Amino acid sequence: MRFIHTNIAARDWKALADFYINVFHCEILPPERKLSGRWLDQAMGLPDVKLEGVHLLLPGHGAEGPTLEIFSYRDLCDGEPCMPNCAGLTHIAFEVDDVDRTLADALENGARPLGKVARATVVGACELKFVYFRDPEGNIIKIQSRKRWKRRASVWSSPNAAALKNNKP
Repeated sequence: MRFIHTNIAARDWKALADFYINVFHCEILPPERKLSGRWLDQAMGLPDVKLEGVHLLLPGHGAEGPTLEIFSYRDLCDGEPCMPNCAGLTHIAFEVDDVDRTLADALENGARPLGKVARATVVGACELKFVYFRDPEGNIIKIQSRKRWKRRASVWSSPNAAALKNNKP
């Protein structure tokens, strides 16, 4: 099993793809998609779906890595802006060499600030420098740099695994 992509439904997929290409050095994975049909309607549970867009290779994973799928739908619903504490998926994150420079690049390319650059020490794991902001269409992005990241093979092998699995403290 492996993770393959995350989708962003965009008002203007070309402009949003340009943002991710310019700021995060994503690369287009051809072909450009223009999709519709009964098969798509059936899979999505929506009538008469028509979409177009592109997959962007995410940096750091090579040609077979996960992608960011950016699609514009003919019938796009507008929702309330998400905040980091909303239920459900709230942000995508990139590890960067220079948080300040990447934030400046993002703002120059149409991003909007959400928070301020912060530092934190996660005991036993790492030291972080990070910030949250919105891409040009309002999606939340976290950028971070880290030192001394320590990953365990599996959190589920820890003494508290049963409690974590059962969502208990």
